[in-house]
Amino acid sequence: MNYNPSLYEINTRVWLRRFDQGSVKATLADIPNSYWDTFEQKRIDYIWLLGVWKTCDSVIDKYCFEDGLVKSYDRALKGWKREDVIGSPFAIDVYEINPKVGDLNTLLKLKTHLNKKGIKLILDFVPNHFSAHSNLIRTNPNMFLFVNKEMHDRDPHTFYHPFFEEKIYFAHGRDPFFPAWQDTVQVNFFCLDARKYLTNILLELTKICDGVRCDMAMLALNHVFKNTWGGILSKSGFEIPPTEFWKDAIATVKNERPDFLFIAEAYWDLEWELQQLGFDYTYDKKLTDRLKTAPAEAIYEHLLADEEYQKKSLRFTENHDEERAITAFGKERSKAAAVIISTIHGMHFYYDGQFEGKKIKLPVQLGREPEETPLNEMKDFYNKLLSIVSQDVFKRGLCRLLEPAPAWDNNGTFKNILAFEWKWQNEKRVVAVNYSDTASTCRLKLDVRSYHEEFEITDILNDQFYIRSAEEVFHIGLFIELKPFHSHIFSF
Repeated sequence: MNYNPSLYEINTRVWLRRFDQGSVKATLADIPNSYWDTFEQKRIDYIWLLGVWKTCDSVIDKYCFEDGLVKSYDRALKGWKREDVIGSPFAIDVYEINPKVGDLNTLLKLKTHLNKKGIKLILDFVPNHFSAHSNLIRTNPNMFLFVNKEMHDRDPHTFYHPFFEEKIYFAHGRDPFFPAWQDTVQVNFFCLDARKYLTNILLELTKICDGVRCDMAMLALNHVFKNTWGGILSKSGFEIPPTEFWKDAIATVKNERPDFLFIAEAYWDLEWELQQLGFDYTYDKKLTDRLKTAPAEAIYEHLLADEEYQKKSLRFTENHDEERAITAFGKERSKAAAVIISTIHGMHFYYDGQFEGKKIKLPVQLGREPEETPLNEMKDFYNKLLSIVSQDVFKRGLCRLLEPAPAWDNNGTFKNILAFEWKWQNEKRVVAVNYSDTASTCRLKLDVRSYHEEFEITDILNDQFYIRSAEEVFHIGLFIELKPFHSHIFSF
């Protein structure tokens, strides 16, 4: 049985401010149970609460006001103040609930309430690094990547000296293609103690949530870690472990709790490799990028990938790292993209504010969001779309990529249309999206041999219905004509 779940991301520390009562700051305990009713109605399967863990306020002044970050604050929040900068939620001190968010008991109550509604709770797991000022540097120093004074002096941006009373130097966490994240300290994945510590964290998390979104998961792969830090590792005498961290950790956790979900933030064409190591879902950033700029043919080619890969892909048009979809795509293209990512195999991923058409990307270091007027058109569109894709035919059905044909000779606009067919028991749906800025037509051949010669087909996305000839639809194809970036979702 197939299952195509949905995930909704909430930037917890920012979102909680909407529930403040004057000077009294809201915590998870202040969220009314009724708030989650709409998610139940939309059949959202997972809620990801980003940023519930303790961070270190001491890193804010030191690392969160460099020029690039300040410019991002200026773009996102006019008139921001110093107290609006609360630091990155990915620079974790320890995996304990941040008291500004709530406490463990409150989180467990929320999880219980969500589970009763059929919704599961996802939290962050950031394996690559901890806060540069994490207490673990003192209690568990061996799990981090350390260097000598010469390396530090040669590259003080990548390496740092946290304790002036001790001659010990550490690496900041990093992605090999970008400068180091200076508010973090790098975990050493070739250290068995580090692997054991991280695995034990995951085992503890199985008691308080239903899964984890693993930040920059590919950085923990043996070959990636070696390529990033090889010179330092060899000088320190560390060799590549015989097994992959993820394979061991996921197997250990799933042995304890088989239904615990692992989601990988993943790039660089390493998604399939991570799926083979046990991840339930991996980011499909390549699809997002193609939806932003590529023609429909390139998107079609991407969706020809292996079916098992497709089913384990996380489809999205925006999240906390991406520009808001309505800004990056434009309004009409963003709606067409939303139809696509919501009606193909895999996990369908939405971000808080997406349904209201929010336009401003907020840096994760900011704790206050700008005021934005919700766009009723986008709210209505997403209400309709989510009501459609919450049906069992999309949740549990089989999806088939269709091949549009020209509506008539020498008409090439059929290549602009993407189409999918869903089947579940006696239910059928056909999705057609004109993913271009040109009015386009095509024919879609459908198996309607069991239908009456004259049958009704309903466009449930646009509330239109049509009478069509079964013989024509079977032999020649259903005629489709769509305006730029418009869509049909047919029920018949």
